[in-house]
Amino acid sequence: QVQLVESGGGLVQPGGSLRLSCTASGRIFSINAMGWYRQAPGKERELVAAITRGGSTNYADSVKGRFTISRDNAKNTVYLQMNSLTPEDTAVYYCNANGRPFNGVDYWGKGTLVTVSS
Repeated sequence: QVQLVESGGGLVQPGGSLRLSCTASGRIFSINAMGWYRQAPGKERELVAAITRGGSTNYADSVKGRFTISRDNAKNTVYLQMNSLTPEDTAVYYCNANGRPFNGVDYWGKGTLVTVSS
């Protein structure tokens, strides 16, 4: 099993910034990709950004140029720097860690709420 602990959510004004962190513990050797998904009220969960152990990244079109994902493999931690936030970014953000394409493990954090409002 892998445990994921998220931090960094909160309330921010439009145009502001936040940084989310997610630290993995447990059977971390099974993990390749780590990333962030989000779910807004009444909407399906969607990928925000992901990064592989080797550093390859993938972003949703809606956050390209505003969000940056990074990873510290020594600390088993993934970060999401979010800039130029808009109310449309309001959602619960979930950390994900998975073994794709090498294995089928898939783990989720409990989520952290990001609210963008004036």
